[in-house]
Amino acid sequence: MSSTTTESMSPREPGSSPARPGSSNAGRSLAGPGPTFIRVLNSEVIKFRSLLSTLILLASTAVVMVGFGALSAWGTGQFADAANRDPQAAARVAAQGGDLTVSVPTSGIAFAQLILGSLGVLLMSSEFTTGMARSTFAAVPRRLPAFAAKLVVVMVTSFVVTAVSTWVAGLVAVPILDNYGLKLDLGSSQSVKLLLVNSIYVAAVAAIGMALGTLIRNSAGGIMSLVGIFFVAPIAFQLIPGDFFKEARKYLPGNTVEPLTAAQHIPDTLEAWQAGLVLGAWVVIPVLLAAVLLKRRDV
Repeated sequence: MSSTTTESMSPREPGSSPARPGSSNAGRSLAGPGPTFIRVLNSEVIKFRSLLSTLILLASTAVVMVGFGALSAWGTGQFADAANRDPQAAARVAAQGGDLTVSVPTSGIAFAQLILGSLGVLLMSSEFTTGMARSTFAAVPRRLPAFAAKLVVVMVTSFVVTAVSTWVAGLVAVPILDNYGLKLDLGSSQSVKLLLVNSIYVAAVAAIGMALGTLIRNSAGGIMSLVGIFFVAPIAFQLIPGDFFKEARKYLPGNTVEPLTAAQHIPDTLEAWQAGLVLGAWVVIPVLLAAVLLKRRDV
């Protein structure tokens, strides 16, 4: 019997047309549409909140922020009447509106950025170290929706946790400062500005951490790279002599917060709009590079 006769006798799905030789649909099974971004986002939210390590890191951030807020309030009260005050510290306080207490609730930001930045690294690097990336990208073959969903989850969570922790730290600091005759107005424009800008900054650090985790695909390597950028590089650039490193230090991401939160321009720092652009570039460039490489690399 000829092949044509055999083909004509083979069963077909109702309503389907026979496959044509050379057609791109020949031998291909019918497939439904891939998961929508909302479904991918919901999946990442479930995965994010179901991990014990994630909850521990978020709780640690809140505890550190509130604890350092209370400790800073006590230290500020202890040294409020000190005659020999650091001139540089006094200048920075003056640049923040002359309010000695305004930055107390955000005194733990340096540690919050490390914890939540590391969380961003782990959120993506763990996919590769545990082999979960195969399942994730099998469910989302285009990969970028899963990457974008993780990015949204870690940035929104970092912003909310930092904002709430800063506010609680302020509430804890108010009675401590009152004992020393100092006032902290959490509703002032400068306090609100510090809360919002620092929360956005920590969310940006978490995004950078996630990009590093995607690029390096190793938790330890990603976290060490994050520490190098935000903690080691500023110190190294300050110690190395030369105008180049002195100028380049201004463009490190960790040095963009001060110009953004100061009530007045601080000498030897970027303008507020320049600092915003620099911080944005530190987020956008690594994230775009990570997305491109994630699309091209094998799992």
